[in-house]
Amino acid sequence: MTAEISALDRLADPATIRKIFSYAHTIAVVGLSANRLRPSFFVASYLKYRDFKIVPVNPRETEVLGERCYPSLTDLPIQVDVVDVFRDPAAVPAIVDEAIQIGARAVWLQFGVVAPSAAERAAETGLDVVMDRCIKIEHGRYYGEMHWFGLNTGIVTSRRPARLRSEA
Repeated sequence: MTAEISALDRLADPATIRKIFSYAHTIAVVGLSANRLRPSFFVASYLKYRDFKIVPVNPRETEVLGERCYPSLTDLPIQVDVVDVFRDPAAVPAIVDEAIQIGARAVWLQFGVVAPSAAERAAETGLDVVMDRCIKIEHGRYYGEMHWFGLNTGIVTSRRPARLRSEA
């Protein structure tokens, strides 16, 4: 278990995260859902709002967030910098193979997407790898936007502000 913990720490290195943000412009979001309640939709919405080019990859969708959706990474007509993965860990080895094939610079495995052997293989081929971290949260952490949607406002309450209460 100690070796697994050290691998997790190494694959969430702050220097690697900052490096990825220094060159990330186009992000393929694998497993992006059109369902507004899914974490992938929320994260991609945030990234798009922050001027990243989002490329949805999901064979079950045709369009997400106004962008054409592609069935796989190998079907993408443009070069991507980062492959952000919202899939079951069992799917990660094949996604890493495709990311290597298309020449992506980084693979980002979201919270709960833990596939150490696939992540190690990606790193061995020269890709920057982050595992078990959220790209939206890390972007907010390094670019001072943790306040978005009420985080880090200094106000902790379950009550709505008076100006938002209905008088009815």
